[in-house]
Amino acid sequence: MSGVSRAAPVLEIRGLTVRYGARLATWSLDLALGAGEVLGLVGESGAGKSTVGRAVVRLLPEPGRIESGAIRLGDRDVLTLSETEMRRLRGAEIALIPQDPLSALNPTFRIGVQATDALRIQRGLSRGAATAEMVRLLGHLGLPEPTDVLRRYPHELSGGMRQRVLIAMAFSCGPTVVIADEPTTALDVTTQAQILRLLSELQAETHVATLFVTHDLGVVAHLAHRVGVMYAGCLAELAPTRDLFRAPAHPYTQGLLNQVLRADTRAEGSAGLDGLMPVLRAAPTGCPFRDRCAKRMAICDDAMPEGQEIAAGHVVACHLYGAP
Repeated sequence: MSGVSRAAPVLEIRGLTVRYGARLATWSLDLALGAGEVLGLVGESGAGKSTVGRAVVRLLPEPGRIESGAIRLGDRDVLTLSETEMRRLRGAEIALIPQDPLSALNPTFRIGVQATDALRIQRGLSRGAATAEMVRLLGHLGLPEPTDVLRRYPHELSGGMRQRVLIAMAFSCGPTVVIADEPTTALDVTTQAQILRLLSELQAETHVATLFVTHDLGVVAHLAHRVGVMYAGCLAELAPTRDLFRAPAHPYTQGLLNQVLRADTRAEGSAGLDGLMPVLRAAPTGCPFRDRCAKRMAICDDAMPEGQEIAAGHVVACHLYGAP
């Protein structure tokens, strides 16, 4: 299914298939991110959304491997670059904000050593200049006494402070694309709201293209320009945010929204999410969602649905919208 935007994309993913051992994490995925756009990527745990973000920066955990596809950043396919070339690219042009700030920071080094690394390598700043720039960035992100923060070890900071450090690191070299991989998952509700507001303000200031991976539909409703809904490694639906929430087309998207909007998820109209997501080991021969879908048809067993554009920019992979 195609999720390519009409404008010239800064990031374009074509036919991405990622495998963890025998399991397919994504299958033949197409997606694109426009300049200055926030694209939310949502779905249940195991849908493959974090895998997409990690594949873009080529930081898949073992035993993950990219089996096929292309990931173009501008005019370069990052899958053809050497690891040395990728190290130059990370931080400078594309940056990752991971979901667990404690594990993302090395516990044996002070924050200052880690936070200024990209500034020194990618921008060629001296240690003093890099430290001064990071102090400025951390202060801009609302951290009190940023000079003192740089002297501390990760375990000496709160979760919110660590996440602000990672955000500062991601934005420090002015990247073209930022991958935010569930950046508020490990935080309490109050801190989550602060971090989300901070990310929204930074995106508005810098106009950086952002792929925002989350399981929280409420987050994308406020942050994203478009939303892609993933299921079992495939893109089920892609639409402008307002259109997706006003008129969700795929039965899976409808089920996700019903879970959020209804206190009783088994009430009338909210069916469709009983059961478990399948584990794909080979290319799907039918719709991956069919066993959980109340609108299942015979064709769903035999053919993988192609993406159909049902409105401007609103694409859905479901046989309900196929040609008669």
